[in-house]
Amino acid sequence: MEIKGRRERNLWAQFDALQMGSGWVEEDVEKLQILIEDVYGDSHPGSVHLNQISQQTTYGVYEEGAHPAGFHITDICDGCAQGHDGMNMVLVSREAICDMVEIHAGFVPWDGMVLTSSCDKSIPAHLKAAARVNIPTIFIPGGSMRPGPDQTTSLAAGDISLRQKRKDAITPEEIRNYKLTGCPSVGACTFLGTASTMQCMAEALGMALPGSALVPATMRDLTAYARLAGQQIVRLAKQKITPSMIMTRDAFRNAIIVHSAIGGSTNAFIHLPAIARELNIDLEPELFNEINAIIPHLGNINPSGKHLTESFWFAGGIPMIQIMLKDYLELNVMTVTGKTLGENLEEFEKSGFLERNIGYLHNYGLERDDVIIPAGSAKETGSVAVLKGNLAPEGAVVKYSACEESMRRHRGKAIVFNCEEDAHDAVVKGLINPGEIVVIRYEGPRGSGMPEMLMTTEAIVCDKKLNGKVSLITDGRFSGATRGAAIGHVSPEAAVGGPIAFIRTGDILEYDVYQKTIRIAGLDGVLMNDEEVEEGLQRRKAAEPVLKKEYKGVLKRYTENAVSAMKGAGY
Repeated sequence: MEIKGRRERNLWAQFDALQMGSGWVEEDVEKLQILIEDVYGDSHPGSVHLNQISQQTTYGVYEEGAHPAGFHITDICDGCAQGHDGMNMVLVSREAICDMVEIHAGFVPWDGMVLTSSCDKSIPAHLKAAARVNIPTIFIPGGSMRPGPDQTTSLAAGDISLRQKRKDAITPEEIRNYKLTGCPSVGACTFLGTASTMQCMAEALGMALPGSALVPATMRDLTAYARLAGQQIVRLAKQKITPSMIMTRDAFRNAIIVHSAIGGSTNAFIHLPAIARELNIDLEPELFNEINAIIPHLGNINPSGKHLTESFWFAGGIPMIQIMLKDYLELNVMTVTGKTLGENLEEFEKSGFLERNIGYLHNYGLERDDVIIPAGSAKETGSVAVLKGNLAPEGAVVKYSACEESMRRHRGKAIVFNCEEDAHDAVVKGLINPGEIVVIRYEGPRGSGMPEMLMTTEAIVCDKKLNGKVSLITDGRFSGATRGAAIGHVSPEAAVGGPIAFIRTGDILEYDVYQKTIRIAGLDGVLMNDEEVEEGLQRRKAAEPVLKKEYKGVLKRYTENAVSAMKGAGY
């Protein structure tokens, strides 16, 4: 058997000496060498257990006669960055992690690579790196956190935090009880936020083993998947199957179909195009609309639905969705099993997984149909949409499955803020009224690193006066857990002179999810046609300079070079 990197390793004798100085023995340096990379660290529950997954993966590599080497780049958590400037670093971390994996994978001629992460930015970073490096690679999702009391999630923080800021609205006991129960285990937060969505996307793209997305992180199944991945990466290396053979345009289309069906995070609109760009694949925004127009929304999963991610896994997870949507999917795409998607699904149906795990649902008094709605019973088609118009000529994104029907079409007065903190304070102080449209700008990739607006969206939906009556429009992004009428990724963004930079409080905005439109309907409270609006914006543009924010270091490099959110917000 030819060993891919042996020629390069023989160029310099010190190479083998350095490995043996690190604990390898003579026989090891002649074997296939596998990079095992994770984001293990003490930063949050999604990363703190990943060393155990990697350890199991090394056992699998040894069992197949190859030799593993472990590397780490700790990721960061959106939840720890809420309410302060640390949130500006979160999307930037995707690029930094990707770059470091590229460095780790590039300085040694590895024969294969296993990547392990659980959460929002590390998963797309790993998939971007896999595409960029393009050596045989398997991704292992880090699994789901256990539910909180009464099937709650960590996002009970929205209500807790809002009431903390309002006098006499909460007791110290309530705050303490949430802190002790809000995140009861390791794993990704147990709603279908960006972390859970991207675990699903990794599997839907064919880069993770069938059924591995959203395994409850405390269950033995996660250990089994890690061991199997270690074995399979050696086989994949021998077969020389690389990510570019797996993540094809058809595979991305399959992933968008799954995303539509489960009600995934709007951040997939950033991450999937960014991953695709590494493979010279252009995912047009219109593709998302095309797919969401025909795919039934099957996932009854929080925040678009009722149930939590571990219940979704018990119900059959991504393979069950794929089986139900076989007629829409390209089944001949290659996957990390070395087999096609169609072959995987045939084997999965025979594996006993669906019968074996349904009993876990029964522990909660649930049946599969409660969590994964049969296609014939689906109440709506799709879950997300791209809107376009004179406010967002390149596009904007909305997750309509998490928005009340009464707010999917709306016209209202704009209340404009140049940062999220000011908008959040206005909500907390009761300065926003029903029917108004909160606008937060200069929070796009070039503006401030594209932070998420979760603290403000949660403040709105947790306020009984505003919930279901106020919209939010931003050139920033949202948490995958965002609920309500929230439209983000407005492009071009304010920092590059997009129309959103020149609207004012009192202007009239309108959007229509059904017609896929978003527009400035009038200026200074007066309804106008598009030509009149454009003339008014041009006058403002001549008189009002675009706001420039100054940064340094990694954030400066990112904000000076990031592409549009509609193209993935990478650089």
